Amino acid sequence: MDSKLIEYEHLLASWPGLIGRASAGPLVEDSLVLLQHIGEARTLVDVGSGGGMPGLPLKIARPDLEVTLVEADRRKAAFLVHAAASLGLDVRVVPERAETAAHGPLRESFDLVTCRALAPMPVLAELCLPFARVGGRLLAMKTTGEETSAAFELLGGGPPEVVPAPTAAHGRGALVVVPKLAPTPPAYPRRSGLPARRPL
Repeated sequence: MDSKLIEYEHLLASWPGLIGRASAGPLVEDSLVLLQHIGEARTLVDVGSGGGMPGLPLKIARPDLEVTLVEADRRKAAFLVHAAASLGLDVRVVPERAETAAHGPLRESFDLVTCRALAPMPVLAELCLPFARVGGRLLAMKTTGEETSAAFELLGGGPPEVVPAPTAAHGRGALVVVPKLAPTPPAYPRRSGLPARRPL
């Protein structure tokens, strides 16, 4: 394993409250299942990045990627800044809610949008798809093959593909791949909190 991945695991384990009682190793390996789906993408945003997964492991494995991490929790965002500096990684950390960040310069500017166990599918779609450029893709890591959502089409997405992606951390994990076919209407995402309280 890359020495930076091992160092990242140690950083995760040393920062209280980031991963609970879980072991860092399987969670980091979990993130790397996305590598085979990156293709020739050059820009990636990780929404609700938390402790930096999958964004930081992907940046370590693919240094050519331009990676942005969106994380509203200031404490977790501080960890992301610390981890990136410790690992010598050139990433951008945006300490904002996705509902806010997706209405700024980051809107529709990424080849790939990633998230890991962020929210139920309609909420996830509203928070993530606005970041993808037309022609880009959403790669959503889920612990089960959850029902797909009609919200994708409303938000400019195409038909989702659910790909089995079992890992050491999630034996029944799945990856939901959604192509971005059209611009997201300007009204989305709705203001902070609404996507979760009133899912599409």
